[in-house]
Amino acid sequence: MNIPNFLTILRILLVPVFINLLIYGYHISALIVFLLAGLTDGLDGFIARISNKKTTLGAYLDPMADKLLLAAGFITLTKLHLVPIWLTIIILSRDAILLIGTLMIHLIHEAFNISPTIIGKGTTLFQLVYIISVLISIQTEKVSYILPLLALITTILTISSGLHYIYRGIVRINSKEAR
Repeated sequence: MNIPNFLTILRILLVPVFINLLIYGYHISALIVFLLAGLTDGLDGFIARISNKKTTLGAYLDPMADKLLLAAGFITLTKLHLVPIWLTIIILSRDAILLIGTLMIHLIHEAFNISPTIIGKGTTLFQLVYIISVLISIQTEKVSYILPLLALITTILTISSGLHYIYRGIVRINSKEAR
C-alpha cells in the first residue's frame, strides 16, 4: 500500500472517531480530528501527484472518503441541532443522485473517468469550511454570524455542481449512444 492510499484509509478511520467526539461533546477534539482528516485529503492527492503514485484504488477511495467524512459531519451536526436539516438533505441528496448516476454510467459503459470539476472541488471546499465554521462557532460566537452566508454559498455550490455533474453524465451517455 502506498502513502496516499494509507492517508485516504486513515481519513476513513477518523470518521467514527470524529462522530464519537461530537456526540460526547468533545467539540475541540472533534475539530482537531476533522482538521486532521481534511489535511489527509489534501496531502494524499499532493503526494500521489508529485510521486506519481496515483492508483485506481485511490481514484475511487479518495472521493468516497471525502463523501463519508462530509456526510458524517453534516448528519451528526444536524442531529445535534447545529446544522439546518434542509442543508444536510440537499447535500446528501446530491451525493445520492451522483452515486446512482455514476453506477448507471458504469453499467452502461465499460470505462469512464470520474474526474472532479472545479465547481465540484469548490463545493467540497465550502462544505469543509462550513463544518469547520460550525465547530468553531460552538466554542465562540465570533464566526456564527457568517454561518448563514456560508450555508447559502454551500447550498448554491452543491446544487450547481450536482446539476453540472448530471449534465456531464447525460452528455457522456448521449455521446456513447450516438456512435
